[in-house]
Amino acid sequence: MSHEFDIAVIGAGPAGQIAALAMARGGRRVVLVGPQPDGSDRRTTALMDPSQAMIERLGLWQDLKETAAALTVMQIIDGTRRLLRAPTVAFRSAEIGLHAFGYNIPNSALLETLAKAVAREPLITRRASSAESIHIGADAVTIGIQGEEAITAGFAIGADGRRSKTRQSASVGVKTWSYPQTAVVMNFIHSLPHQNISTEFHTESGPFTQVPLPGLRSSLVWVLPPQEADRMISLSSDQLSVEVEQRMQSMLGKVQVEDGVQAWPLSGMTARQYGKGRAAFIGEAGHAFPPIGAQGLNLSLRDIAALEDILLDRSSAPIPADAGDRFDRKRRLDIASRTASVDLLNRSLLSGLLPVQMMRAAGLQVLASVAPLRNLVMQEGVAPGRGLKSLPSLLREKVRR
Repeated sequence: MSHEFDIAVIGAGPAGQIAALAMARGGRRVVLVGPQPDGSDRRTTALMDPSQAMIERLGLWQDLKETAAALTVMQIIDGTRRLLRAPTVAFRSAEIGLHAFGYNIPNSALLETLAKAVAREPLITRRASSAESIHIGADAVTIGIQGEEAITAGFAIGADGRRSKTRQSASVGVKTWSYPQTAVVMNFIHSLPHQNISTEFHTESGPFTQVPLPGLRSSLVWVLPPQEADRMISLSSDQLSVEVEQRMQSMLGKVQVEDGVQAWPLSGMTARQYGKGRAAFIGEAGHAFPPIGAQGLNLSLRDIAALEDILLDRSSAPIPADAGDRFDRKRRLDIASRTASVDLLNRSLLSGLLPVQMMRAAGLQVLASVAPLRNLVMQEGVAPGRGLKSLPSLLREKVRR
């Protein structure tokens, strides 16, 4: 059956625009449907090494690298006041042969670069309105857009967020959960250089994570109880700067918080299926969890890489009717394991139970003192499967020593 487009991407956030570019660069005719983000998002995204490699492969890195800061060391500090406190653990990219684990980029810069690339791409047709209706049939996907004629495609990629109309149209349910936490997000200037070190303080309310930006600037995600988060965002810039500096133990010297502090209630969601028939659900249409361990967009880019394998294998051939089911099988293990690990870590910080504190402290102690295991964790954190592949060689090296 002939379709107007090979692929319709629903949702024009970072995941949707990158998916559209990847599919078009692979030779597919793509329509990207959804309003352009307004650029008000003050958050940043830490792109791990494989994600940065994908961005470079798509020809986007040259325009982004000046806005990015390398992450060469990622350290965890126990900032709790509990009886059992874990040792500080420092993960260094050089230990696993990388110049950097990844690069931290402002979302506004990422979206600006993506929009320009989409506009230049001849195989992408842009529809900057929301999809009013989506019908996923056995032979085609039909999308209704307000004020325009319906369009048809051979496959739909839903990148339209937690309330995904694409996922709902495929009759796929979700599992949701919430946390008694709010993430306060900001950028700040500091008087001492960050030396490309990202520091995550583990506190009783959740992580306090500083991530480098170019120059004497860093981004911050501070997870707090909702009432305390409300108090923080009500403070003046100078008052909040003092709070941040004290929480950081003045590691970066004097702090000045920039305008544009935002708050995001934390919750989690996972789709019952990540693909079905002629549709796949990527990014927060398929999975969402707290901002811990730099997993969000990196997981979405692994979704896109899996779709490249499935949809671009023979770019001139029609897309098979079971492509969504193949995507679901391909992504299920990675998404489930990442969701579970982030959820477990976050809940372990909130728990006041002594056995839970003992397990967390013991785990970090082992990572701090056993280099082969620390290397394994770093490899897995950067790219799932990489650490397991290197396990035999790590064990052999340990035996030789």
